[in-house]
Amino acid sequence: MSDVVLATANPHKAAEISAVLHAAGFSVLPRPVDVPDVHETADTLEGNAFLKARAVSEATGMASVADDTGLFVDALGGRPGVNSARYAGDTASDADNVARLLGELADVAAPRRAHFRTVIVVAYPDGTSVTADGELVGQIIDAPRGGEGFGYDPVFEPDETPGRTLAELSAEEKNRRSHRGRALAALARIVAEK
Repeated sequence: MSDVVLATANPHKAAEISAVLHAAGFSVLPRPVDVPDVHETADTLEGNAFLKARAVSEATGMASVADDTGLFVDALGGRPGVNSARYAGDTASDADNVARLLGELADVAAPRRAHFRTVIVVAYPDGTSVTADGELVGQIIDAPRGGEGFGYDPVFEPDETPGRTLAELSAEEKNRRSHRGRALAALARIVAEK
């Protein structure tokens, strides 16, 4: 079993990452409260995930796992992409980001194709790291549906679950199918072979 420290303090992401990695045999520790937030200054998902994982690994002296996720909408030229969490501004809520997205897509006919992509990085104290990614393809619907999930989940309908958004899936089903779940499963396989 491997011990990893979470780089995220986001409770939704922490729950998803912990559930998948725990099931894969990892011991997952929360990010210590005295470790400051890491500013996501890279222009790629890989870069931001690496920044976060490396900073927390250096602060704790342990392996650290971090992710960065983006929603890429075809009709918007790939936006919000790497800026998904801050799409409506640096202090925007999930609802603010969804409102901006839907506003920009108001005149775009369905299906409004999009995909989520997650990059996961484990940074080790010796300076090495491991990276994995996962993707989920679907479409953006007209209005939020569902009470589960977070972020853009209520407006993203995966091709694999027609008629249901990510926010209408149980946590277990989402963890099996989602971009983050796929990236974490790939990461667990890579680490097991390391």
